[in-house]
Amino acid sequence: MANAADDTGLTKDAGWEVGVRQTVPAPLPTVWNFLIGDGLPLWLGETVLPTEKGAAYETDDGVRGELRSITDGVRVRVSWRPDDWPHDTTLQLTVKEAATGTTIGIHHDRLADREERRMMLGHWKAVVANLADAINRL
Repeated sequence: MANAADDTGLTKDAGWEVGVRQTVPAPLPTVWNFLIGDGLPLWLGETVLPTEKGAAYETDDGVRGELRSITDGVRVRVSWRPDDWPHDTTLQLTVKEAATGTTIGIHHDRLADREERRMMLGHWKAVVANLADAINRL
């Protein structure tokens, strides 16, 4: 029988998932505007973020998806599928006011397995670190 630690990140309904957060010392409006503007390539890739639900996007490096929802100043949800993956996943970027600034959260679910989760955990940790560095230079 597998031990519980082997199932870290496995959900009943959304498959494997990963979440990463980092707080930056900047006000929420500044962070939000950066994330959906000049900072978009750092987390989604070189593309144009759609503004209509269901509208498609594709990044320069082959990630495709569609906008699921956007709540200004709160959250962006997109489907996310690299060109070498046989399945769609869901990526959510959130911002929330924190005592010391703004917390950026990335949640990625519907991952295929433990290995994909491990790979994406490393990826998203690097992404939030790069976002924090860029925001700190604003």
